[in-house]
Amino acid sequence: MLALSEPFTHSTGAAVSGNRLGEIFAGIQTVILPGAERPTISVQYLRRLYASRAPELDLGTFVQSATILLSDDLGGFHFDVNGLVMEQQDDKTRIRRAQFARTLSISHPVGKLTISGEIWHFTQPLTHGYALGNPWSTSYSLRKNLVVDAGFDHGLTSTSTQWEGFAGFTYLLPRRLWRRRK
Repeated sequence: MLALSEPFTHSTGAAVSGNRLGEIFAGIQTVILPGAERPTISVQYLRRLYASRAPELDLGTFVQSATILLSDDLGGFHFDVNGLVMEQQDDKTRIRRAQFARTLSISHPVGKLTISGEIWHFTQPLTHGYALGNPWSTSYSLRKNLVVDAGFDHGLTSTSTQWEGFAGFTYLLPRRLWRRRK
């Protein structure tokens, strides 16, 4: 089970600049084919629970999304390839469109620190464009179930957000919420 939130957003130069609460999402992710001699294949579904008044980035904010995730390790590097389909909605006109995306992420651990680079491509169905970007980040494992991270993203097209910074954390619950099936 997943819960995602942007507890704080700050923007400048947008139609609605300032500090705001960001979006809130909930969903589920599961492994459908564990990897051993092949990549791990997982699927994910997310649904937006709260729509923020904060300015949208070049990707827009989806109403719901489905993702297929492929992960594998090769030569000390971890690779993630993802395909996404999302439902975009223009809140003024109520027009709904499918948005498609793909990402390639490569990371390499150095002790408790991990360095990651990515390339992503998203269609922009409501503006008939596309966005392309290149984020870089570092993460540090404070504990087995707590990781902090920070990074930046540079947009590579004229319709992409040119620079974006981010920071956050991932916390895994220390115990299962339900018993394992026997």
